[in-house]
Amino acid sequence: MEVIHTKAALNNFVTQLKNNGNKIALVPTMGALHAGHISLVEQAKHCADVVICSIFVNPTQFTDVKDLEKYPRPLEHDLDMLRASGCEAVFMPSEEEMYPKPEAWHTDLGPAEFVLEGQFRKGHFQGVTQIVKKLFDCVTPDIALFGQKDFQQVLMIKNMVELFEMPIKVVACPIIREADGLAMSSRNMHLSVVDRKRALALNEALRFVEEHFSDYSIEALSELAKGFFKDKDGVELDYFSISNVNTLMPAKSKNEGGLVALVAAKVGATRLIDNVILNEKA
Repeated sequence: MEVIHTKAALNNFVTQLKNNGNKIALVPTMGALHAGHISLVEQAKHCADVVICSIFVNPTQFTDVKDLEKYPRPLEHDLDMLRASGCEAVFMPSEEEMYPKPEAWHTDLGPAEFVLEGQFRKGHFQGVTQIVKKLFDCVTPDIALFGQKDFQQVLMIKNMVELFEMPIKVVACPIIREADGLAMSSRNMHLSVVDRKRALALNEALRFVEEHFSDYSIEALSELAKGFFKDKDGVELDYFSISNVNTLMPAKSKNEGGLVALVAAKVGATRLIDNVILNEKA
């Protein structure tokens, strides 16, 4: 597996691949890899000839400096996982490599930028699209794969790709869960034993809505789901929303197209997100 640290070396590597007619898949990550990330690499291998994974903890998408500082960076562990997965190359640039000088970035991602995560992490998706645009420009992949757990992020990236008319297919891959239903996340390692059990409320609420989707109205489902977080010590609900999959605006009817239930909550000191697609018809 090639380990690449500079944009120049990456450009040489990619140019050679393209000259040989290879289709390239990119799996962007911030490291602290788990089985969910590896599932993206495995899916990518079915979509392309060569898989490139990036590891970069992007400072511009963090709205809390403490969150950035405590983000786990087990690089050797990550490299071992990628080697075992069959990934052909990993791009691990420094912050100076990606941001050699201060730069302004703002792009119109549409109204969906400002709801849900956008309300609690102002500017987050500007930072995400800033670094993803840089990675796309460096790798020029044919396809890029992301996890469905970051549902809103994937939508923002798709909007950016459309805005810049980039010839890249953006794919959302299914959420990988622990045996008890907790969505895999690099942040889970911050959970105490007690908080780990409390965190199951997110999946329990989503599962309830999924199982009872035909039994109640959207309003009733949302209120019942929020009940999973009431009077729960150490758990603070940020939002639970049943939304349109394309706009992320609150759904008014089950007949308006694709619907997704999204949840975010702080469990102890760790903020977690999760979602489930309820109706895929767009």
